[in-house]
Amino acid sequence: MSLFDWGVIAFYLVGIVATGGVLARSQRTISDYYLGGRTVRWWQSGLSTMATQLGAISFVSAPAFVALKGDGGMKWLAYEFGVPLALIFVMAILIPVFHRAGVVSIYEYLEQRFDAGTRTIVSLLFQVGRGLATAVSVLAAGLILSTALGISTWTAILVIGAVTILYDVLGGIRVVILTDVAQMLIIMVGILICGGVALNLVGWGPAWSALDPERLRILDFGRWGLDQEGTYAFWPMTLGGLFLYMSYYGCDQSQVQRELSVGRIDDVRKSLLVNAFGRFPVVLLYTLMGVFVGAVVATPEFLGQAAAVMGSSPDAVAATLERDPDRMVPLFILAYLPPGGIGLLFVAILSAFMSSLDSALNSMSAVTVRDFYQRYWKRDGDAAHYLRASKLFTVFWGVFCIAFALLFTATPEATRQTTIVLINAIGSLLYGPILAAFVLGILTRWARPGSTKAGILAGVGLNIVLWQVTSVSWLWWNVTGFAATILVAAALSPVETGPEGEVRLGPPEPTRIRWPLVYAGIAGYFLAIVGLCRLIEVAV
Repeated sequence: MSLFDWGVIAFYLVGIVATGGVLARSQRTISDYYLGGRTVRWWQSGLSTMATQLGAISFVSAPAFVALKGDGGMKWLAYEFGVPLALIFVMAILIPVFHRAGVVSIYEYLEQRFDAGTRTIVSLLFQVGRGLATAVSVLAAGLILSTALGISTWTAILVIGAVTILYDVLGGIRVVILTDVAQMLIIMVGILICGGVALNLVGWGPAWSALDPERLRILDFGRWGLDQEGTYAFWPMTLGGLFLYMSYYGCDQSQVQRELSVGRIDDVRKSLLVNAFGRFPVVLLYTLMGVFVGAVVATPEFLGQAAAVMGSSPDAVAATLERDPDRMVPLFILAYLPPGGIGLLFVAILSAFMSSLDSALNSMSAVTVRDFYQRYWKRDGDAAHYLRASKLFTVFWGVFCIAFALLFTATPEATRQTTIVLINAIGSLLYGPILAAFVLGILTRWARPGSTKAGILAGVGLNIVLWQVTSVSWLWWNVTGFAATILVAAALSPVETGPEGEVRLGPPEPTRIRWPLVYAGIAGYFLAIVGLCRLIEVAV
């Protein structure tokens, strides 16, 4: 890379740290640090949420899935089918309850409804699952940037982690959201530049003919994901994705914390509409970028061009791509983009990874402080004390994620598959039982604390068994974990004694928006994107 490219990257990193320093001046309480005083604008929250979901590793991993990964292709679009339907449930059922309950950590609600043990179990599951998934994201960043920048994986991981921890500790949720908004815009520019350059190199027709026709297939109604070959078929992607996204958008602190930072429930729903309607077009651009970049990678000239800029051999480049497809986009950037453009695209990649890491650190810190530190260790601290503790726990979780990312560098399994799949698989072990706990609390009166905890453990246990001894798609784990938790709780609740939990909610907010009609429009959008995918299949 040229000195100018390094300057672009350095300017970006210094800028976000400086932003965190400026925002730190307005922090007085943990509500300021974790929720921004509940004054965040709805469109900022919506773009921030989308940046975390679509920026985390999608910029490099989704195109690699389309072009290179075994059993990959444009079928990744089907993973978006569950999003609109899931957000109807989140907007109608979950978010109003959390807002009216006035919580910082959403797992506080589970203590109000059940008991402290239920809150502790679910909060701990979130922290472990989110911490390990975030460590995998940091690992992906390190692997990719080490190849591109000519530094060791350890160095890349430490630099990414240190910068993110620094601005996150300083600025709290405000810097997370504001940088995520900027990162979403940078990512979009990066997609257009990368895809446009690739398309210009190969042309529209040759781009589509360069890949195996099977990779251009999106809809597969014939398989159910009961073995590895059917993982990305329509039914597991849609139904499994539905439960995954209901839990992710509605029961994952890293997402809901942004929604709690918006003052009015109607505005929260508007922020989620950004994701309901905006995610699919962005993912479509990712997959098109994968087609176009994959077509360039398939040309005879690519290996030589990439080898020349890397100071390596074509065979070594080919071996790198076979071992780790996620390196396809960085190698393409180095081989074909001009000075300045390379720096901008690597800023986009850095943005993609940091948008995942920063929100995870802030949310895990929030849950640790509210559900453990204030609950069990320090009940009588003042606002300044808890603010200091919040920043220290942000550092703790940053060190945790970096340490496990460094540990994962020695784990071959972590690099054999595209990282986007591994991250979602980790979450799928836990998302179903976590969602079930909230559904039992909000939608039933018969669920009791002991039976709910037993159900959660049964759901996680069943998913671990499915993971270890069957070939059932990890997408179905979201459904099986949910179902097992509900069924066990239903079976045990009638024999459990004790009073029902009571949750004191604030009054409902008035609204002038006819939300049932909006929900109907979202359901119609689901049908529209399925139909569009069918049209794409026919056209290509």
